[in-house]
Amino acid sequence: MEMRHFATLVVFSIIALLFAFRFPDRPRLEWIEWNEAYKMAKKKDKILLIDAYTDWCGWCKKMDADTYSKGEIIKLINKSFIPVKFNPELKQKYEVNGEEMSGGQLLSLLSGGSRVGYPTTFFLDLEKNKVQMVSGYKDEEAFKQVLLQKIEWAKSK
Repeated sequence: MEMRHFATLVVFSIIALLFAFRFPDRPRLEWIEWNEAYKMAKKKDKILLIDAYTDWCGWCKKMDADTYSKGEIIKLINKSFIPVKFNPELKQKYEVNGEEMSGGQLLSLLSGGSRVGYPTTFFLDLEKNKVQMVSGYKDEEAFKQVLLQKIEWAKSK
């Protein structure tokens, strides 16, 4: 066999071997639609983590890329929270205790009528019937601390 054919065979064999081995799946964050998430939170006794964003918000996109994509953040959220992406500018209806509301009405309810910027993360504990709000962009380390605080908050029932 010619050296050139042998080298080609070796390269293709290495590539085939690389594809044969499966790399462990990275944890993924599964965002759940509000109406389903609200019901799940009641059943599972978990806190709703509500990421309020808009399509035009640059800091929201940065937080998605820099924070919500990190493995440790994903693991914490998946273990202790029900994650919801919430764009109050969308034309859809949200159900809260059998009542339908617009995105603007839900945002007002979550924020206690206060004006909010984006991104804003709401933590809604349905058992306590309490909501806490964290405004602005948070990097991975800062958001990890926020999540740990909210986990402790939920335990103090």
